[in-house]
Amino acid sequence: MFEKKLISIVIPAHNEELVIDELAKQLQKAMGQMADYSFEVVVVENGSTDSTFEKLLAVRERDKRFKILQMSRTFFCEGGITAGLHFIKGEAAVIMTADLQCPPHLIPEFIKKWEAGYENIYGVVTKRHGISFTRRLNSRLFYWLINKMSANLFPPNVSDFRLVDKKVYKAINQMQERNRFMRGMFAWAGFKSIGIPHERPERFAGQSKAYFFATLGLALKGIFMYSYLPLKLSTYLGILVSISSFLFLIYTAINGFTSGTMVSIITFMFGVLFLILGIIGEYIALILDEAKQRPNFIVKRKVGFDDE
Repeated sequence: MFEKKLISIVIPAHNEELVIDELAKQLQKAMGQMADYSFEVVVVENGSTDSTFEKLLAVRERDKRFKILQMSRTFFCEGGITAGLHFIKGEAAVIMTADLQCPPHLIPEFIKKWEAGYENIYGVVTKRHGISFTRRLNSRLFYWLINKMSANLFPPNVSDFRLVDKKVYKAINQMQERNRFMRGMFAWAGFKSIGIPHERPERFAGQSKAYFFATLGLALKGIFMYSYLPLKLSTYLGILVSISSFLFLIYTAINGFTSGTMVSIITFMFGVLFLILGIIGEYIALILDEAKQRPNFIVKRKVGFDDE
């Protein structure tokens, strides 16, 4: 009798008490369709303030394939994924969110691509249900912008929902950077990759954690981490403003100037200066985070692991 391959499923969950039972139900249904494989489901309870952890304990009582990593506080989605990947044992790992916007029924299709030789199978969102036009526009703008700045490193509309081979997540685990943008890390790592298009359904229940400023911050972090172009543009902009200022001085020396014009020019130049300083400041902040060498996650409690 052959030994079944182990597939690990990593799911960060923060304040998802209304979703946990349905998440377990849909995962169990998907796993039931793949009798040739064994599974472990590592749910990273990411500093929830509701009954998410208690719900997870109840699920584990019914199904021992579910394991729980409880964080000491929220380390956000990137930290939760990082934690989960460090504690799994599978020949491949599925990464998904707890809100059921990553459809579990696609997991068998991901595994088929993996068995066909692909090592990084990622979801490509073709349509997003239940979000505003502004959110959809922002997403398109982000992928357009980051690909322009990073030599098309990122597949358009790629999501965190993916299956990766063991060699891939082991390579990710070796990366010690503190500012983590997981989509960028998987794209940078390479390996044989393919996208699977799917529509993203509405959140099953609860409230979205993708707040505007949090999403904007993550997008900016992705841009600054995977592109030096903003720094180069700052240099080019500084040169352009300097040349323009010199030409304007020549013009005003010949034709005279008004105090209002001079005030406008000075205001514009200060605006450009502070923009450049802001961009440099973002990179310095990233460097500071790396220099601190703080861990990407802290585990408070483990449930279902051999060494607990």
